[in-house]
Formats: sequence, C-alpha cells, structure tokens
Amino acid sequence: MTHVSERSGAGSSPTGAGGDRQPWSAGSGRTQRKRSVSYADAGVSIEAGDRAVELLKSKVKQTRRPEVMGDLGGFAGLFRLDTKKYKNPILASSTDGVGTKLVIAQQLDIHDTVGIDLVAMVVDDLVACGAEPLFLLDYIATGEVVPDRVAEIGAGIADGCRYAGCALLGGETAEHPGVLRPDEYDISATGVGVVEESEILRPERVEVGDVVIAMRSSGLHSNGYSLVRHVLLGAGRMRLDVVIDDFGRQRTLGEELLTPTKIYAQDCLKLIAEAEVRALAHVTGGGIPGNLVRVLPENVDAVVNRSTWKPQPIFDLIQSKGRIEDPEMESTFNMGVGMFAIVAAEDADRALATLTGRGVDAWQAGEIIEGSGNVQMVGQHTRG
Repeated sequence: MTHVSERSGAGSSPTGAGGDRQPWSAGSGRTQRKRSVSYADAGVSIEAGDRAVELLKSKVKQTRRPEVMGDLGGFAGLFRLDTKKYKNPILASSTDGVGTKLVIAQQLDIHDTVGIDLVAMVVDDLVACGAEPLFLLDYIATGEVVPDRVAEIGAGIADGCRYAGCALLGGETAEHPGVLRPDEYDISATGVGVVEESEILRPERVEVGDVVIAMRSSGLHSNGYSLVRHVLLGAGRMRLDVVIDDFGRQRTLGEELLTPTKIYAQDCLKLIAEAEVRALAHVTGGGIPGNLVRVLPENVDAVVNRSTWKPQPIFDLIQSKGRIEDPEMESTFNMGVGMFAIVAAEDADRALATLTGRGVDAWQAGEIIEGSGNVQMVGQHTRG
C-alpha cells in the first residue's frame, strides 16, 4: 500500500497547503458560494488514508529485500533485478484476489488473515513455474477507509510476503463511497517473480515413471466460498460462532472458514534446489483434477490415489450439509491438498525428506503413467 486513490499532492488544493498561494486558479467571475463542497462531503477522507499508510509502514519494512530501492510514498515501487545471478532471467507475473472468503471476514470483523490468503494465491502460482517471488503490489477498495481496519488487512499482506520471501513493494487503497458499503472491501494483488529460462517448469518435463507428491492444505484455502456460504450459512442456517467438535480445540465454524491459505513458495523453491522437480501444480479453483491436468503433457496421465490421505473435517461437513456429489466436491475444493510436486522417481525419498524437514505434511499420492494428458482419481478417501 503506497497511497490512497485520487489523493491530491501537497498544496494542490485551491487554497494551498497553508492557504498562502494558489498553484492554479479558474475564476468564473461569479460570486463565490458561502460554503464549498469538500471531498470529505462526498465520502472520501484523505486523512484516514494517510493514517492507514502510517500504521502499516513498520509492517511493510519487515518485507524489504536488498533489491528494493526507495521507500513507501513514491509513484512507483523500484526493484533492482540482480542480472548477475541469472544468465537468461525470465520474469513471471500473477494476479489474483481472495473472493467471497472476504464476506466471512467482514461478518466476523476479523481482517488480519485475508491478506495472507491474498499473497498465497499469487506467489504459489508464481512458484508453480519455478519462479522465485520477488515483490508484490496490493490493491484495497473499500466503502470507507477505516485506518485500523485497513492496517489489519495490510498487516496480513505483509505477513504473507514475509512467509513467501518477497517484498511488499507498494499498492493502492481506494475509497469508493456509494459503490461499496462502509464496512465492505475487496482486495487483489499482482506479484512478480524471476526464473532462469532453462529452469522453467513446463509440462514437457514430466515423464512416465515420475512420482506425484501431495502437500497438505490448511483447509479450504480461498476457493469455493460462494458454495460454502450457500450450503452452511444459507440453506444450512449455521452460525459462524458455533463450535464444531470435529474441528478440535473448541474451534468455531468461523475460525475454520478463516484459516489462512498455506504459502508453499519457499518450501517449493527449496524442493527445486534439492530434488529433480518436473512440475508443480497449485490446487485452487477447479480442484485437484482441474489444476494437476495443467502441468501434464499429452502423452501421460497422472494417477492420484485418494486412499493416501484423509481430507479435513470441513470438507465432510460441507458435503453432508449440502448433499454434494463427489465430482462436484473435487472440482470445487482442494480436498486437503494445496500443492502437488511431480518429481523424478529416484528423487522421491529426497523430496519427501526435504518437505518433511521444513514442516510440510507431504506424501506420495500417485504416479505418472502413459496416457493422453488426463488425471485419473482412484481409490476412496479414509473417512471417520
């Protein structure tokens, strides 16, 4: 977050910063009205936006990388690319949002976790091609800039950037009165990464005999929340403050639904350095089949065995409450897997050891066989 949208520069108001001189004039010859209309009258507070930025500065500084130039407040963020580190550097970019998970955050008035979701959705797409996330730019649109709330959102974004190892280079906060309610907001971000051209992860690197490794998700992540809200909060009439025994630790439904998306970026970069990684698939909208298929060449299939893991209880709750068929669940939710790595068979043990050493719950979930570019889901999940 660098500044507030449509913010005027110092001294750009008709009366100037201190009322001394006007940088411009547009006299009409008509008698001036007794009371002029201000930007604040229209619902936009420049002062609130400035306060929000000030509250965030210390958090943003924690994401700083050596390549970052300058400080917050400029018209653009500057980042010096280390060209000596790469022979043929390729820049990768990704843009995303959090979706209707934000509705849950707004209903609970908890705003310090959705920023982590936002970063995860962007950087884990970047690392899927082998790129190291370098920096991220955020955008927050809200009906009313409440400094503490904007600071909470921004703090989550900064935390996510720290986890991902990328800099929060800047962004924008826009106040949209009359378009969004005062308590409503939407967020999005764009991230940029870099990868050596010869090390880009492409489908053509995947071979018959490779092993499919799954990395456990932290829950729903940030996909399918329109269906979740319809099933649980709409038709199911469940309350966000109800405690669900299956979740453990006296955990409420609202707490489960706001569980931040796991960020795999640094884990995957370490995995790439330690093992022969053929491909990475970030499991988002479309579920396991819809995302794993994106990294397969046309001459192979990926066989994924459901019996190798048990989805978290939240998935059972959604399916039972909504009477949702298995194919619909698998095409909407991650079902307990947030990222897949396809690795050379001889490096499977090394890959699992690397991930386990970093605290990632990972296991061998399948293999690559001859085929026609499809994902075969076999077996049944462990229940109960």
